[in-house]
Amino acid sequence: MASTAIPVIISLSSKPTSLRKTNNSSDSFLCVQSPNSVSLRSSFVSPSSIELSSNRGVSSVSSASRVRSRICASFAQVMESAAKTDSNAPTIVDVDLGNRSYPIYIGSGLLDQPHLLQKHVHGKRVLVVTNSTVAPLYLDKVVEALTKGNPNVSVESVILPDGEKYKYMDTLMKVFDKAIESRLDRCCTFVALGGGVIGDMCGYAAASFLRGVNFIQIPTTVMAQVDSSVGGKTALNHRLGKNLIGTFYQPQCVLIDTDTLNTLPDRELGSGLAEVIKCGLVRDAEFFEWQEKNMEALMARDPSALTYAIKRSCENKAEVVSLDEKEGGLRATLNFGHTFGHAIETSFGYGQWFHGEAVAVGMVMAVDMSHRLGWIDDSIVKRVHNILQRAKVAYYPS
Repeated sequence: MASTAIPVIISLSSKPTSLRKTNNSSDSFLCVQSPNSVSLRSSFVSPSSIELSSNRGVSSVSSASRVRSRICASFAQVMESAAKTDSNAPTIVDVDLGNRSYPIYIGSGLLDQPHLLQKHVHGKRVLVVTNSTVAPLYLDKVVEALTKGNPNVSVESVILPDGEKYKYMDTLMKVFDKAIESRLDRCCTFVALGGGVIGDMCGYAAASFLRGVNFIQIPTTVMAQVDSSVGGKTALNHRLGKNLIGTFYQPQCVLIDTDTLNTLPDRELGSGLAEVIKCGLVRDAEFFEWQEKNMEALMARDPSALTYAIKRSCENKAEVVSLDEKEGGLRATLNFGHTFGHAIETSFGYGQWFHGEAVAVGMVMAVDMSHRLGWIDDSIVKRVHNILQRAKVAYYPS
């Protein structure tokens, strides 16, 4: 959905910070803690890292504790556990939403493990929604994963044109056309195979078709794996604004096969890393410091570095979504840079800028404004500029 951003207060020092709403503000900024705020410390950061809070009131500390117990706290724990178990076993991050909770599977070669997908398929009919770029690479593999040893399941597919400029109602109708022509019923499952655009459109289609059918996310870009596939936001663009038509609709699971990143173009990689950087900036200072030390490994597509960055980003977002699913306060912190970024995308035309590129510029604009207002010092501005440059996020479309 479109940003409904409130100011974000971040710190990359040992002093705790807070989330505070500033009147008449539409983007995310940096500030110091309000003495009357209610704090929520991220379960993934050390005491010397950040705190988030909201005067509007988010879920209780007991809720936060409940969520923390469901999520692995560190990469070291995962690596230690993996050494003792099957090396092909995925890392699992749970999004805790009561009876609508679902797992995020993260790992290499997961599309070669059919049981991971099949146990989340409802009914015997599946519709895979993908695009013209991803289909030649992974559609056959996904169909095999859905049907191997499971002959009662039949799979249909619809291939949409690739790109943000096609995220409109006219394109979505192709999904509905295929579903209706195939006589799918309420027991079917939609599968989103692709990046953020496909995930948004398939999710919205699943939420709307026959008033709601089950769906699964298989994200194939860094952007989708670390952000858009998690949390249930689905949306279409309108000529007057990005993501203005949509709903909150959670998947049955998110399956992240990191091998799909082997075919990702470099520009898409940099765009996705902008969301990873945003995650560290707004709620996980320890993760941001790790990024500063490991950006070259991420750019070189080091498997362990990418897996850790995806996992940590998903953990952070899973906790936020579990506490504030429909963006009543805390979740709006994840819109840091997005209000400016969405304005850029809308003004230049959808698809001219990748989403992460626009968000990167939006973050630069937000920290610049915060610095001008005296809310942060020059060192944070320099660190934000530096890490975005090292991530080779294209500030302007090529």
